[in-house]
Amino acid sequence: MPPKDRAHEDGTVLVGRQAQIECLSAVVKDLTDGRGAILEVTGEPGIGKTTLLGLLAERAAEAGVPVVRAHAARGVTQPGQVITEVLDVLEARDPPIAREFGAGADAEVRSVLGRWAARRGGVLVLDNAHLCDEQSARLIARLVRRPPPGPFVLALAHRPRQSGPVLREALEHGVETGSVTRLALSSLDLRATATLLGRSRSHLDTTAPHALSHSAPDHAYTEWRASPAPVVDGTYAEQLHAASGGNPRMLRILVAARWDPDEWPLSPGPDRHGMLREAVSVVTELDSVTADAALSVQVAAVLGDPFLPDDVAAVSDLGLERTLGAFTELVRADLIRPLPWGGGYAFRHPVLGHIALEHASPSLRVNAHRRALDLLTTRGASALRRARQAEHLVGAGSAQARQVLVEGAAEAMAKSPAAAARWLRLALDHLPAGEGISASRAVLVLDHCRALSAVGRLQEARSLVHDLLRHQADLTEDLRLSAYAVCGELERLLGRHQEAEAVVRTALELVPRPLPVPLPAPAAELITAYGRVQLFRGAYGEARDLVREAAEAAGAVGRAVPYLRALGALGDTQLGLLPEAVAEVTECARIVDALPDAAAVTMPDVLAMLGCAELFQERFHDAYRHLERGLQATTGATRRFIRINQLVALCHLDQLTGRLEPLGRRAEEAELLARMSGVDEAAGIAMTLRATGLLWTRPRRDTDRLLELAGEGLSLALRKRGWRAAVAVGLRAQAQFLGGDPAGCLRTLVEEGGPQLQRLLRAWQPSLLALASVAALRCGDIDAAREWAATGETVAEQLGLPLQQQHVRRARAELHAAEGEHRLAVGLFHEAAESFRRAGLPVEHAWTLVTGAPSVHAAHGTGQALEWLDRAGKTARACGAQRIREEAARVRTLLPASCAPNGAVVATAQEANARATLALLTEREREIAELAAGGKRTKEIAEQLFVSTRTVEAHLGRIYRKLGIPSRAALPRALGGAVPRPTV
Repeated sequence: MPPKDRAHEDGTVLVGRQAQIECLSAVVKDLTDGRGAILEVTGEPGIGKTTLLGLLAERAAEAGVPVVRAHAARGVTQPGQVITEVLDVLEARDPPIAREFGAGADAEVRSVLGRWAARRGGVLVLDNAHLCDEQSARLIARLVRRPPPGPFVLALAHRPRQSGPVLREALEHGVETGSVTRLALSSLDLRATATLLGRSRSHLDTTAPHALSHSAPDHAYTEWRASPAPVVDGTYAEQLHAASGGNPRMLRILVAARWDPDEWPLSPGPDRHGMLREAVSVVTELDSVTADAALSVQVAAVLGDPFLPDDVAAVSDLGLERTLGAFTELVRADLIRPLPWGGGYAFRHPVLGHIALEHASPSLRVNAHRRALDLLTTRGASALRRARQAEHLVGAGSAQARQVLVEGAAEAMAKSPAAAARWLRLALDHLPAGEGISASRAVLVLDHCRALSAVGRLQEARSLVHDLLRHQADLTEDLRLSAYAVCGELERLLGRHQEAEAVVRTALELVPRPLPVPLPAPAAELITAYGRVQLFRGAYGEARDLVREAAEAAGAVGRAVPYLRALGALGDTQLGLLPEAVAEVTECARIVDALPDAAAVTMPDVLAMLGCAELFQERFHDAYRHLERGLQATTGATRRFIRINQLVALCHLDQLTGRLEPLGRRAEEAELLARMSGVDEAAGIAMTLRATGLLWTRPRRDTDRLLELAGEGLSLALRKRGWRAAVAVGLRAQAQFLGGDPAGCLRTLVEEGGPQLQRLLRAWQPSLLALASVAALRCGDIDAAREWAATGETVAEQLGLPLQQQHVRRARAELHAAEGEHRLAVGLFHEAAESFRRAGLPVEHAWTLVTGAPSVHAAHGTGQALEWLDRAGKTARACGAQRIREEAARVRTLLPASCAPNGAVVATAQEANARATLALLTEREREIAELAAGGKRTKEIAEQLFVSTRTVEAHLGRIYRKLGIPSRAALPRALGGAVPRPTV
């Protein structure tokens, strides 16, 4: 007999069910050794019971054991039909004969099964045992209590909620006595869900963020082999896992519907036909109930979870008594379940409601939605609930339905902008035709553009607002200001900064000066858009005075206040006006922290700007708090552009605070979202952040590949010359320095940042000037190193940021070490290291200890130097900074060589570092380095070592990277006393 679902195919592995698979393997092994078993598989509908039974049947057949499979079906009226079919197959009766099961029926069944399994064993697989007729259930229960002797396995799957008491009691008794092995399948965990989605990610069409296609296998949760769910960001799998409840069947149905997290739970996704194709088994369940139950379940789907019997009765017109009877049937069929409070009910899973609704006839849906809307309106339900009904009625020309959609969109805008966009589009499409642009239509268009922007549909929104501006003569002044503000913001998000500035500047001429008090909302929106445009262009100074005036004019209350305060805080920080910026951040944080979560998450852009300002001001704890709070309100499809900024800022925080593992995940998500959105400069920053993070965690052999990644990131970022590009320049230079290319580091800083790095982010200029100083020192230019350090000290003093000052202090320590002033160097290294430690910057703390260890050795001896290295290694190990651990190990092995037998210091810290670096070279590289430093030409080295000149050049290139030098000319200085002078 064929199973309900297709058998487990191709040997693909069940995801997340390793323990159950091992149990099946043990059952089959025992079977081949002559021992039988009773196996019970339980779990929610769609959880994978049939698949597990299929795997048992496959493995038993592979072991040469005969298998018979049967499954019960709804609506069977012949007593004992399931057992009759099994016996007919075993006794080769075709056509089947009518059987009468009397008092000795169980003995007959045991006898037939015993003879069948006696020679090679046998496996009887019974699926959907909860649907068995009463006679079959009693016979199965007796088999459970007294199975045939020998190598016989009875494996049955059922839903305990629907199984009869006789079967449940027999199985429970068997579990208690140990004669029954129960495999209770629970929901898949997040890891298993992510595995199912991730294995097929290469097939994702990233141009359509939620473009899924229906081609998953029928069985419950084997590996999907085509057209997977799109993991568009780091939260998609988690969101889809939550929506499906970890149920494999529900997961497949949602994927087939092209599930959109921003539409859920109002909608399963745009592909309703795909959903129904995947939901055949659920549709079969719905079709098996009586007419009253079918009508009740469809009306319940119209009303949505949770629903009350009284409401279903009112909308269906069945009356309460018939409705309660239908509910009893639906509960018995486990299609709906009573809630523990309020007398309400809900579908077994929310997906069932969507399937039931889509499966209903169009006429029933329209009538039910109309009745439901009238009922909810009478009861004063929220606009959000009423809009769910109105969207199915607006096509009938109902002005009431259209108004409900507008009100529902206003409620949905914060948490479900995708639904808001859909409802506003419907309302616009069904406005009465007329000449010109009315104020009501203009308001709807602008709200629609805002909703489209929130879900990333920028070009569509841009076309709408540009079309609206063609009719600006018909708009009031406030509407014109709002239209220009929306247009400017869209141009900025599309990366068209010059166009954005031109649009907003044009509208600013309409704003009276001085600004009116209190500031009207349209003017506040326009000025905020202008400030953002200049902020991302890296020219916030042009907007600063206007933004500050607007913040004062907006007063202490109103929605515009936190936006203007956050913008001013980030803008002043970007300009390096720290005293004013600190005051703005403090005030903005006070306003935002006073908001309840429900209100705060509606303004993730405020939280993003505030968190970025706090990052630059070294208020790391507050930055994490605000950025992660805002992150809750964004996804890969909703407010994607804000999420990109949030993720990039969090990556910076992760790198500073040594959270290198989450850094990689966030950077990958930010890069993916930025590429999907066409925001090249953000993708570039994310790539460079990932490269610098990996440079700390990966071994040195990966350096070349990671430097290429950082270089590609900078190239992307420089396509738009804004503040993001300025940040990416510093990241790229840092990557080059860590990768052993100090000359490249200097070139990047000077060519892209200007002679004094004045084009780079002001708040981070001291640390970048310090980086330039140390890079110059590595290149052997001590005079340039002094100049860079002096400039860094001046800027750090002006800014007053403590950690920026410590970066410069560390650079000054390296200068002292290079000049042999080790005691001065040690004091500065120690102060910087302790400051980084207290601030919670473990990578900088450990790097400072390793860098300062040679000076400690020179000034205070080996013991204290080794103590510094021990602390550095322990700190680096805790945060996964493999590069620091390698560097500490190299310095450790070479420290004793820098002292004479009497303890006198004979080597500078620079020489000690050179000897440590020399340990990086292979024997062949060391040999070539010594010959080249001694004055040998490439051809001479090749002839002496019997290799080709190309081989020598390749080795030299690797040597330069490892020693951090630009060319052969720097080899003698880099190798110091480790190489003999060239002979004459």
